Amino acid sequence: MLKDALKIKVDRRDGKLAMAHFYVAFIALAVGGLAGLLQTLVRSGKFELPAGIGYYQILTVHGVVLGLVLTTFFIMGFQISVVSKTAGTLTNRQRLIGWIGFWVMTTGTVLAAIMILLNEASVLYTFYAPLQAHALYYIGLTLVIVGSWLDGTVIIMKYIEWRKQNPGQASPLITFMALVNTLMWIVATIGVAATVLLQLLPWSLGLVDTVNVAVSRTLFWYFGHPLVYFWLLPAYMAWYVIIPKIIGGKIFSDSLARLSFILFLLFSIPVGIHHQLLEPGIDPAWKFIQVILTFLVVIPSLMTAFSLFATFENYGRSKGAKGLFGWLKKLPWGDARFIVPFIGMLSFIPAGAGGIINASFQMNQVVHNTIWVTGHFHLTAATAVVLTFFGIAYWLIPHLTGRVLTKKMNKLAIIQGVTWTIGMTFMSGAMHAAGLLGAPRRSSYSEYGGSAQAAEWIPYQIAQAVGGSILFIAIILMLYIFVNLAFFAPKGDQEFPIGEPLSNEKPPMVFENWKLWIGITILLILFAYTVPFIDLIQNAPPGSKGYKLW
Repeated sequence: MLKDALKIKVDRRDGKLAMAHFYVAFIALAVGGLAGLLQTLVRSGKFELPAGIGYYQILTVHGVVLGLVLTTFFIMGFQISVVSKTAGTLTNRQRLIGWIGFWVMTTGTVLAAIMILLNEASVLYTFYAPLQAHALYYIGLTLVIVGSWLDGTVIIMKYIEWRKQNPGQASPLITFMALVNTLMWIVATIGVAATVLLQLLPWSLGLVDTVNVAVSRTLFWYFGHPLVYFWLLPAYMAWYVIIPKIIGGKIFSDSLARLSFILFLLFSIPVGIHHQLLEPGIDPAWKFIQVILTFLVVIPSLMTAFSLFATFENYGRSKGAKGLFGWLKKLPWGDARFIVPFIGMLSFIPAGAGGIINASFQMNQVVHNTIWVTGHFHLTAATAVVLTFFGIAYWLIPHLTGRVLTKKMNKLAIIQGVTWTIGMTFMSGAMHAAGLLGAPRRSSYSEYGGSAQAAEWIPYQIAQAVGGSILFIAIILMLYIFVNLAFFAPKGDQEFPIGEPLSNEKPPMVFENWKLWIGITILLILFAYTVPFIDLIQNAPPGSKGYKLW
């Protein structure tokens, strides 16, 4: 029965909804990629922005459009696709809610983008107070979040519907994963919604004179850290469930995959304060507790690494591989659907090592607020995650549009992935090196003039510009591939690869006990944040207490 269900194409109407999300995502890739190129050129000291465009204006465009718009639209389109594929076609009501969510998100994106382009919202990706944006920017961000909640509602409704129709059975693995990521996103975005609606928007409208900056930053990072896992878990979905099918193997363990996702739900949210280790107002003891909670995420990460490479080795052995690493030769290195996400997997090894440094109570002081942190983000989000998203697009876009990935496009996709990797090696590597020399995060460096310290950074700034230029070529290639697969590739049936478990294990139904898992998540959040928030509110400087408790 499961095998028959996995042969079904995604319903054309659900495909249109998913494709609408992908169109916005790839437009965001073009706009954000151009802004990123301009940033690296400015930082090289060899280029000045034309027409009065500000450096921090394009920095905001790059961060918001790629970090929030590209990722959110792609992830929602992908999750709607996999749920429609494995849990069943959306009902008319669910599809309508999805379309409303899409248009609410798109409207919010346009509002926020207009304000940034008018230089009314050059507040960077984190939009920290006391930097203030136009009220329409905050309204736009709110609409993006609300629209994503509506998309998430579709996934929750379909999951509930499937469970009612299949009592006592474990839900399809990738539907389960999409649900976990959706729940994590909804819980996490409560933080950014609170700071925008209760603090920044009233302040921007002139309804209040001040805001509690420390509370604002803490609410942002309550959201900002699980945002990283919101990006990452869809890549994990592909690694766990889709890549095994592409290589011709089996999922190592259904239960292990579910457990790892549950652990990500539990450990990804109550840890945001580790981004604030050098900020005042938060007791060091609570910072240290959140550092410990942060390191617990290593557990599901190592479980994932073990599961993935066990899948690869099992496949290789089944094809007659000998020796310790003989199975590597059996993997489909000529298939872009595999090799590009595989590069993403490998990049997550140094990215994870850098993350351990960022989250460490002591080593964080060496790299805090340096461009090292930017280099880390570009290894995690812009390499591990984005390359996996590209790998997904190579087969999902033609599947949804009734076309096929040709040999020519497959070869170009491999070239695109390798080009991206080369560019990111230059850029992210230079960022890490410059960060160790003290180069500041976010800065154009122009204010440092001809100082001796700034002179040390010049070779790394030029390397960043080289890497950024190569990355922009890779973006152009990706946009060409997307347009081809969406509109011009030959008509046909492209496989939607969903893997099957290696054994006939029945996952424990405790994984489907959402009262338990959401309850534990809430308890962990209350434990990690209650006392720090009380301290931030009670000990706020004079003038920042005037607006209710904020």
